[in-house]
Amino acid sequence: MAEIVTVEASPDGSADPRLTDYTDLTDVELRRRREPAEGLFIAEGEKVIRRAVAAGYEMRSMLLTAKWTDVMRDVIDETAAPVYQVAPDLAERVTGYHVHRGALASMRRKPLPPPADLLRKARRAVVFEDMVDHANLGAAFRNAAALGVDAVLLTPRCADPLYRRAVKVSMGAVLQVPWTRLESWPKDAHLLKEAGFVTAALCLDANSITLDELAGRRHDRLALLFGTEGDGLTAGALAAADVRVSIPMDAGVDSLNVAATSAVAFYMTRPRA
Repeated sequence: MAEIVTVEASPDGSADPRLTDYTDLTDVELRRRREPAEGLFIAEGEKVIRRAVAAGYEMRSMLLTAKWTDVMRDVIDETAAPVYQVAPDLAERVTGYHVHRGALASMRRKPLPPPADLLRKARRAVVFEDMVDHANLGAAFRNAAALGVDAVLLTPRCADPLYRRAVKVSMGAVLQVPWTRLESWPKDAHLLKEAGFVTAALCLDANSITLDELAGRRHDRLALLFGTEGDGLTAGALAAADVRVSIPMDAGVDSLNVAATSAVAFYMTRPRA
């Protein structure tokens, strides 16, 4: 059981080194560089913290305001990591924002598995190419968890799914769905073919088949490719795909948000018994 340590604000305003993991959480560029380099990520809120623990992530520390100590008591009792209790104003000063959920945890990242290992047992896979918006990525991961995706592959320039906002938007689903990062894309597309996947690129193309037609083919092993916000999939990704797929639109709308598109595509192509 962890000891709860009360940390008070320094009279001179200097930062307490014990709270270093939680500093400047609103500085996106800083946190994007720092967190992977230091092997940590931040879980925000009771539900996400619990899901991180349940998924086997090791806790480095917790940062709680007083009213959340009792709520998180069972988690505290099961961890040996330090638990720091702070006043709300100190939590805001350290993190850079009002921590209205009152509970943060610094978690240790796990080593990413080789893509081939994820694909070996999967029936439904997805590649997110250069998706840079953390909210979209988090939402897409939540869709993947809910709608039968077994493996998520990220291209090298894709956003970090363990960044705080992505984890929060996904409601912790990024901690449940097996994922990894490709080393080279679209060069690594051969891994999908070698694992027996038909690859389908979601795009706007006059020669595309409809999503209904793809779903009707009932491929045993199917990988869906989604591109970055705005520009969509690159020419290299499109060339690597076995088939191009579009969702027919009405009312003059040409496309959906990438996260919404993923939800529709995952549902339509989910494995059937």
